[in-house]
Amino acid sequence: MTDLRSRSRWLLTIIASFFIVVLAIAAIDEDRLRTYVQGRFGAAAVRNVRDWRESVARLTGQGESERLQGINDFFNRHIQFQDDTVVWGQDDYWATPLEFLGRASGDCEDYAIAKYFSLIELGVPASRMRLIYVRARFGGPGSTVSVAHMVLGYYAQPQADPLILDNLLAEIRPASRRTDLTPVFSFNSDGLWMAGAEQPTAPVDRLSRWKDLLLRMRAEGYAP
Repeated sequence: MTDLRSRSRWLLTIIASFFIVVLAIAAIDEDRLRTYVQGRFGAAAVRNVRDWRESVARLTGQGESERLQGINDFFNRHIQFQDDTVVWGQDDYWATPLEFLGRASGDCEDYAIAKYFSLIELGVPASRMRLIYVRARFGGPGSTVSVAHMVLGYYAQPQADPLILDNLLAEIRPASRRTDLTPVFSFNSDGLWMAGAEQPTAPVDRLSRWKDLLLRMRAEGYAP
C-alpha cells in the first residue's frame, strides 16, 4: 500500500509539472513576439522565432536530459557565432533571446542566455542552472592562450558536477571533462557566485547588464 501511495504521489507530481510547463508556454503571447520581431528584424527573423517556438513545443513534457540536449542543439545549429562589435557595434552587448534570433548571430553570452530562458520556460528550475563566466583555453594541454567565455551550467544537485552547455561543442559534458575551462564566477536569477563558493556571494542586481537585459525582455513580451 505504501508503494502504491508513493507511486501515486510521484505520478501526480509528474502530471502537475507537465501542466505547469504547458500553462507557462501558453502564457507567452506568440503573436506579440512575431509582431515585434517582424517589425524590427524582418520576415527571416520571424521564421527563426517560429522554429524556436516549435522546438520548445516539441520538448514540452520530455525528460530533463532531452530538454537540455534539445535546446542546446537548437541554438548551436540555428545561430551563427559572431562578435558583438560586428552584430551590435558594441564591445559587450547581452542580447535578449528575441534579438539573438532576430539577428541569427551572436556571441557566447547570447547563446547561454537564450538557452537559460528557454529551459526555464520548459520547466527547468533556475536554481539548477547558472550562467558561468570562464577562461577558455585554446591550443591543447599546456597552452597559455585563453579567452573570456560564457557557458550554461546545469546542476542536478547543488554540489553536483555541472553539465556544461556550450556553443563551442555539440556534446553536453560534465565540467570535470572540460579541463579547457577555468571558472571565474557564475550567476542566475537568484544571485552571483564567485568560483568555488557554495553559496551566492552577491545579489545578481550587481550585474547592470543583467538588469538591462531583463527590462528589454519584458518590453519585448518574452519574460518566462
